[in-house]
Amino acid sequence: MMTYVALLRGINVGGHRKVDMKQLKATFENAGMNDVQTYINSGNVIFRTDAADMAQLVDVLESAIQSAFGFPVMVVLRSADNIRKVVDALPESWVNGKDAKCDVMFLSEEVDSEEILEQLTIKPGIDDVKYVPGAVLWHVDRSKVTRSGMNKIIGTKLYAKMTIRNCNTVRKLDSLMNKERE
Repeated sequence: MMTYVALLRGINVGGHRKVDMKQLKATFENAGMNDVQTYINSGNVIFRTDAADMAQLVDVLESAIQSAFGFPVMVVLRSADNIRKVVDALPESWVNGKDAKCDVMFLSEEVDSEEILEQLTIKPGIDDVKYVPGAVLWHVDRSKVTRSGMNKIIGTKLYAKMTIRNCNTVRKLDSLMNKERE
């Protein structure tokens, strides 16, 4: 059995597209997923399954979510190994807190390429940005956030093809997914 996390895009933001976590957990269980657990209200669902075809799994989950909640939700699926690689690529000094902002932009399959960096507005001396397969890692001092070029992505076609979590959340997901290894 493989362990995955489904990262749901754009739910429970500003009171829109509300998804109850208990109902979401039940939706995944009804879709045949095992050992389902949610983590915080932003749509992180860890589960286990024998299904190996990730594209087919995304289709099953998106369909189940649409049936249960009445609106489409993009699901970005990552394996425990992929989440571990993302966390390993995050410098330890990159934390999300009062002094700095650090986000992981999980990319949908169609935009997952190192060339994505060419489509981003990265300001030297302000934005620290790294590509790792499946994600873009971004770190900026809180005092410089408003001058960051990365804010220009909001509302673009590219922005619609990713879902973002802060690095603290990603590290916690890694811990929850890989606890049997530690």
